[in-house]
Amino acid sequence: MHLQKDIAVLKKRILSLSAMVEASVRMSVQSLEQRDFKLATKVIESDFDIDKMEVEVEEDCLKAVALHQPVAIDLRFIVALLKINNDLERIGDLAVNIAERAAFLSTQPDILIPLDFQGMAVKAQEMLRKSLDAFVTMDAALAREVCASDDEVDAMNRDMHAQVRDAMRRNPENIEGLTHLLLASRHLERIADHSTNIAEDVIYMLEGEIVRHREEDFKAQARRQEPR
Repeated sequence: MHLQKDIAVLKKRILSLSAMVEASVRMSVQSLEQRDFKLATKVIESDFDIDKMEVEVEEDCLKAVALHQPVAIDLRFIVALLKINNDLERIGDLAVNIAERAAFLSTQPDILIPLDFQGMAVKAQEMLRKSLDAFVTMDAALAREVCASDDEVDAMNRDMHAQVRDAMRRNPENIEGLTHLLLASRHLERIADHSTNIAEDVIYMLEGEIVRHREEDFKAQARRQEPR
C-alpha cells in the first residue's frame, strides 16, 4: 500500500517535470524563430528549476527502491522512471542550448536565407509529446509510433545541414550565424533521440522488453499498419 502511494507521487512529479520541459522546448524554438532575446533568457533561467526537480525525482526513486524493494511491474516502473527522468533533464539542457543560439542570433543582423526550422521543430516536439502521452496512458503502441518516427527527424537534420553548408559557401559573411543555426538543428535532432529513449522506456515498463537498437522492427510494424 505504501509503495503504491509512493509510486503515485513519483508519477505526479515526473508529469510536473514533463510539463516544465515541454514548455522549455516550446519557448526555445519560439525564441529562435522570432530572435527573441528575452524569451531565450527565460528558458536559460528556468533550467535551474528543471535540474532541481530532476535531482529530487531521482532521490525519491532510489528511496522507494531501498524502502520497499519492489519487484516485477513496480520495479520496472521505477527503473523506467529513473531513465525517463534523466532524458527529460537532458531535453531541458538541449532547450537551453537552442535558447543560447537564439540569444546570440538576436544580436546579429537577420540572415536573409530561406532556412525553415519549423517542420523539424514541430516534428521533434510532436515526438516529445507523444512519448509523454504514451507514458501517461500506458500505451505501448503509441510509444512504438515515436520510435518509428526517429528516422524522419534524422533525415530532416541531414537536409538542414546540407542547406546550411550550401548557404555558408554562397554567403561566407554569414558563417558565424549559420553555424549557430546548424547547431540548433542538431539540438532538435537530439531532442527527438531522447524522446525515442522515453518511448523505449515506456515499452520496457509495460512489457518488460528492452527494445533499443531495433528500429527496423518499428519501421516494419508501422508499414504494416499503414492504410492500403
